[in-house]
Amino acid sequence: MGRFINGQTVSLVLFFIGLYGVLTQRNIVKTIIAVNMMDVGGILFLITVNYRPDSIPPIGHTDLARMADPLPQALMITAIVIGISVTAVSLTVFIGLFRRYGTADWATIAGRSKAK
Repeated sequence: MGRFINGQTVSLVLFFIGLYGVLTQRNIVKTIIAVNMMDVGGILFLITVNYRPDSIPPIGHTDLARMADPLPQALMITAIVIGISVTAVSLTVFIGLFRRYGTADWATIAGRSKAK
């Protein structure tokens, strides 16, 4: 029991749980949460792939072999901000749909929008 599960395994599990949620959920809010889980899984995967335990911060050091690469970190921070923005816009669109149709069910909204 002294071994840990690595981050890549956790990230893939998160991604596929989110994918399952996207494919099976009829509730819009649960689908948005599942998309968020997929996003977090992808970000965690890319962070753990680029992790090196012996790396040092790139500020003030001249040992290029041990220096951490700041580009993946910057890209993941950008991906986190984009994920939050997409979630906020998705929830805003959901609020509009809920006010118009009175339900959070994908099939009901699709049926009512075709009828109008």
